[in-house]
Formats: sequence, C-alpha cells, structure tokens
Amino acid sequence: MQTQLNNPDFMKFPLEISANGALTSSRRQHIREQIEQVLFTSPGERWFRPEFGIGVRALVFEPNVSPLWTVTKKRLLASLSEALSGEVDPSTLDVNVEGVEEKLFITIAYTLATINHTEKIEFAIEGK
Repeated sequence: MQTQLNNPDFMKFPLEISANGALTSSRRQHIREQIEQVLFTSPGERWFRPEFGIGVRALVFEPNVSPLWTVTKKRLLASLSEALSGEVDPSTLDVNVEGVEEKLFITIAYTLATINHTEKIEFAIEGK
C-alpha cells in the first residue's frame, strides 16, 4: 500500500498520447509539471480560471530589479499554494526570485505532504 501512495501515475502535462494510451508522470514529475503550468501560463489565458498563472515569459520585458522580484515572489507563492494544495505542505513552500542582467532566476523548494520528501527546482528565464 505504501508503494502505491508514493508512486501513483499521473497524466503527463502537456498531454501526450501513445499507441498504448495517455503517457503518465511520476509524482515528482507531476508536481514539476504543475509548477511549470503556473509559471508559464499567462493570467487570463485560461477561460474559466483567468487568475491562474503568473506569465513569467512577459516578466523578462520588465525592468529586472528588486520590486519585480518581490511582486513575482508574492504572486508565485499565492498561485503555487492553490495549485499544489494537498500535494505540498504549504508551510514548506519557499520561493526565491532574483535577476542578473537579462535573466530571471526562480528557485522553488517544497516538501511533499504525505511522504515528507523535499524538492528544490530552479528556473532561469531569459528574453529571446
């Protein structure tokens, strides 16, 4: 029973279909896919959830200064708390946002709620 709890299969995002049906992700991959959805979905992009996402791609065109990092961190914490509800212990969710030149660096750390496993994911976003 414990193995089932730790290693359930989740539908992969973005959805991919093979000859055997929908591809799946592990729990750890699934959480990362959810985080990427929040990061790369622009507010208003989802018809029935216009508040979903922070639209990180658009942020690379903003001045890369401390106030941008602070606002992004607050929006990201709020969005991730909602998106990862039940999967991640909200008290362990830690987000750091900073920039260097034209790059925005986002670090997200969290602990999976039921198995007490800590993860840390880093993203470097730059305008192209």
